[in-house]
Amino acid sequence: QVQLVESGGGLVQAGGSLRLSCTASGRTFSGYSVGWFRQALGKEREFVSGISLTFGGGYYTDSVKGRFTISRDDAKNTVYLQMNSLKPEDTAVYYCALRPGGVIFGTSYYDYWGQGTQVTVSS
Repeated sequence: QVQLVESGGGLVQAGGSLRLSCTASGRTFSGYSVGWFRQALGKEREFVSGISLTFGGGYYTDSVKGRFTISRDDAKNTVYLQMNSLKPEDTAVYYCALRPGGVIFGTSYYDYWGQGTQVTVSS
């Protein structure tokens, strides 16, 4: 049974930083990719960032480029999302998700999801 557990959310002032973690368990993840998504109140879930667990690299939506950095620790089966220069519009529930193959921006392509972690950025 694949499980994804997110942590690291919280309340931060604008301009501050948070680091989200997504730890996966239940199988080997070679050939898989992890995506970070967020859903603000009343809005659709949107892609934020993604990384291949085989090849690395990083993909970002335009609104977070230069502020967010995705990375992975293979030994811990964990993917991180370092979020700097946070803005009130980054406020949302952040989810990590897992899919076989490469990073895709659409939510429907991901098979496994975590429970989400709340990020609130005050102005």
